[in-house]
Amino acid sequence: MKDKKVLVTGGAGFIGSHVVDELVKMGLTVVVLDDLSGGFLENVNPKVSFVKGSINDVALINSLFEKEKFDYVFHLAAYAAEGLSHFIKHFNYQNNLIGSINLINASINNNIKCFVFTSSIAVYGAGQLPMTEDTTPKPEDSYGISKYSVELELESSHHMFGLNYIIFRPHNVYGERQNIGDKYRNVLGIFMNQIMKKEPLSIFGDGEQQRAFTYIGDVAPVIAKSIFNDSAKNSIFNIGSDTHTTVNDLAEIISEAMDVPKNINYLPARNEVKDAYSNHNKVKDLLNYQDTTSLKDGVNRMVFWAKKEGAKESKKFDNIEIFKNLPPSWK
Repeated sequence: MKDKKVLVTGGAGFIGSHVVDELVKMGLTVVVLDDLSGGFLENVNPKVSFVKGSINDVALINSLFEKEKFDYVFHLAAYAAEGLSHFIKHFNYQNNLIGSINLINASINNNIKCFVFTSSIAVYGAGQLPMTEDTTPKPEDSYGISKYSVELELESSHHMFGLNYIIFRPHNVYGERQNIGDKYRNVLGIFMNQIMKKEPLSIFGDGEQQRAFTYIGDVAPVIAKSIFNDSAKNSIFNIGSDTHTTVNDLAEIISEAMDVPKNINYLPARNEVKDAYSNHNKVKDLLNYQDTTSLKDGVNRMVFWAKKEGAKESKKFDNIEIFKNLPPSWK
């Protein structure tokens, strides 16, 4: 494996940096491309080569592929604020769709052996529970639309040019290195940050919406190892926890782990999918995925890390394009 070279976009981010660590353990040569807009340099494994740059920089992408002669691409760079995506359509499509196309073009032109893409269960939309890979996608937000568009482009590129791909649809992944200072996404990180700042926990709606929260240590190794499993090629995999939990129960679990009384500030409901969880039989059967970490255990691990990091200030997103119906707390 040591003669194989891998590009990981978003490798300074949360999921990306954990996938990088797994690839390094496997003995591959790794190059990380990240613009550090959502990731952090300290997340980058010291054994890899780091390039600061954007997937929207076509000249950089093309020169990097030509120079490094990659065998595989893991594309994890994205701005994954699903709810906010309604209000940042141009930004969303530029970063999550057009940037992906730049990478797909370069992968075709440079004969990449396999392109691994982290999509999202946001592609499914609402009312199709439990979501399976055979469920017809009906995304309800701009983020889900962009992810599904890349999926379709990968399928088309395989048929037209022979580009092999593997698509993962993870959901609500949490754990160490998550950006707890982003108030637009990552509910576990938001809750932990609010507690450390002695603020009430913000919950949109009644808190009875259900999600399957997934510990990063369960998913990163499966994503990394997938390229060496031929049965995974040109397939789509849901990956995540089998246990779904209400946001109210999540608030209880995190408050208990951080040894504080539960204190919730209920805000007006957002326009979002009420319940979201999926079936994982396919990834278990073909890629030996195991959902082994309970939510309480995973939360305790993340809390231990978060307390060492300390509270973070949430930055205002400066590229809002539509203000109509924007939740007041996001303005």
